[in-house]
Amino acid sequence: MNIFNPQYSLAFILLCPLVSAAVCALFFRKGRWAAPAISCVSAFLCMVVSLFAICNAKTVDFFLTKTQYDIFSLGSFSVPISFSFNDTAMNMMFVVSFVGFLIHIFSLGYMDDDKARGRFFTGLSFFMFSMTGIVLSGNLLMMFIFWEFVGFSSYSLIAHYSDTVVAMKASKKAFIANRVGDFGFLLGIIWCWYNFGTTNFDALSQILTADPSKAVTGIGLLLIDRKS
Repeated sequence: MNIFNPQYSLAFILLCPLVSAAVCALFFRKGRWAAPAISCVSAFLCMVVSLFAICNAKTVDFFLTKTQYDIFSLGSFSVPISFSFNDTAMNMMFVVSFVGFLIHIFSLGYMDDDKARGRFFTGLSFFMFSMTGIVLSGNLLMMFIFWEFVGFSSYSLIAHYSDTVVAMKASKKAFIANRVGDFGFLLGIIWCWYNFGTTNFDALSQILTADPSKAVTGIGLLLIDRKS
C-alpha cells in the first residue's frame, strides 16, 4: 500500500499508531529500544502523511472522507462508524501529529533510564491513535468512542509509575474526572440525536445552517463540558 496515495493516506494516519501500539505490546513491551523506535517512526510517518494530505485535500478525494458503516441499528436509531476530513480536521490532524511527534522525541530522553519504557511508548502510540480518531470522527458517537480511548491511554500513561503513591492517586483522579465529564458528553449526544435525529457532523451543519434557531444551548454546553 502506497501511503502517499490519496486513496489510503487517511487510513494510514489512523491505523499506523494502532499497529505500532499492537506490535509494541505483543513483542517489545519489555524491550529498551525497539518499542521507542517503532513508536517514534510511526509518529513521524503520521506527521509526514498528514502534511501530504493537507497539501492535496483540495484536489483529490480521500478514502475516509465520506465513509460510513452502521454497526448497529434499532428502528430509526443506528450506531454508525463514519469519518470525515474537512478544513478543520485538516488543520487539527497536522497539529495532533506534529505535537505528538515532538512528544515522542522528548520522551526518548525523558524516559531514557526507565526500565519499562517499552510499555510507556506502547501507551503513547495508542494515545496517538485515539487523538487521530477524534480528529477524523464524522459523528458524535465516534468522537465519544475515541474520547474513551483517550481516557484509557491517559490513565495508563499517568499510572506508568504505578509503584508510587502519587502516580496511583493521580491516575485514579484522572479516571474519575473523565468519567464525570463523559457522562455529560453522553447526555449531550443523546439530546442531540433526540432533537435533530442525527449525530453526523455534516448533517448537523446543514440543519443548523438552514435554520440557526434550532440550535440548543444546553446541547452545546454538555458537549463542551467534556472538553473542559
